[in-house]
Amino acid sequence: MNWIILIIAGCFESGFAFCLGKMKECSGTEYYLWGAGFIICLIISMVLLAKAVQTLPISTAYPVWTGIGAVGTVLLGIFFFHEPVSFARIFFIITLIVSVVGLKMV
Repeated sequence: MNWIILIIAGCFESGFAFCLGKMKECSGTEYYLWGAGFIICLIISMVLLAKAVQTLPISTAYPVWTGIGAVGTVLLGIFFFHEPVSFARIFFIITLIVSVVGLKMV
């Protein structure tokens, strides 16, 4: 169950990075709404991470959490912010995923 909580926490990490990206694009009330989304996602992500590490080793949980957040943020950037897609970028995303899975396995 705590692995599921950790995966959800990683998704919320991507969520707060997405909110930061949206804040960069807007102003006024919309800026503050995305800022509120950032704070909410940040709090949820941290609370879920804290819950997950109650039974998972921090040396595994934290890298998995950051890896999920990093991969999710790159994918959100590609799909929503039209960031470039290159062979090198995809290669390193795959390398990161393989590394996170490998870390969990050992």
